[in-house]
Amino acid sequence: MKKFPIEHFAPKHFAWSVEGKVATITLNRPDKKNPLTFQSYGELRDTLRDLVYCPDIKAIVLAGEGGNFCSGGDVHEIIGPLVQTKMPGLLEFTRMTGDVVKAMRALPQPVVAAIDGICAGAGTMLACGSDIRYGTARSKVAFLFVRVGLAGADMGACSLLPRIVGLGRASELLYSGRAMNGEEAERMGFFNALVEPENVLARAKETAKALASGPTFAHAMTKKMLLQEWNMGLDEAIEAEAQAQAICMQTKDFERAYQAFANRQTPKFEGD
Repeated sequence: MKKFPIEHFAPKHFAWSVEGKVATITLNRPDKKNPLTFQSYGELRDTLRDLVYCPDIKAIVLAGEGGNFCSGGDVHEIIGPLVQTKMPGLLEFTRMTGDVVKAMRALPQPVVAAIDGICAGAGTMLACGSDIRYGTARSKVAFLFVRVGLAGADMGACSLLPRIVGLGRASELLYSGRAMNGEEAERMGFFNALVEPENVLARAKETAKALASGPTFAHAMTKKMLLQEWNMGLDEAIEAEAQAQAICMQTKDFERAYQAFANRQTPKFEGD
């Protein structure tokens, strides 16, 4: 299987940093509240796809610069040109944006989002594509596709959001396009927890570091099964989990955990 070293990653349209086993992707157009462009969509998709083949990165943090997460697609650089685009080009674009979320869910590494300020449009779907979301009380989350005359069905919203907050709440959010503040988002289960703005990125990195220090092979299996079992009945899911767990029982991490328990020590996982 092909492998990419950390040095392979040098994106131009967002910031990239690595601390130990954790990579941080930061959307960095703070003057416009970190909107996405055609270029950043494509580079984000390609980076996430390549991270599948980077065994040195065990967890990923997704954040925005300057007190906001992501304001969605850039109005002038994306929405303006799309109005003049014919159907083949439109479909090429919408498939590309969806591929970003597909790449996030296909990653073996957990993705932890640090969300402050504006999280709107495509930004909400980057949040939904993440495994864990930390927010702030001042954050504003809006699935505002309907406000520009589009369906709430965008980048997997009609699949992911109901699984996060429930069908009724997802329906109301997608039909109305209204914003919810951080406290409401936490009550709905969209945020795992609320953190002070100055600490939200540190909290996300702390969680990512803990995940990266854990049994990462098993984490990857958990993520895969969470995705695959959406389309399974209970019997099929239980059988799939039996097979997945039997595979994990063959790892050295499983044996390390037993030896540590027997010796009253803390296991040191290595992901193999």
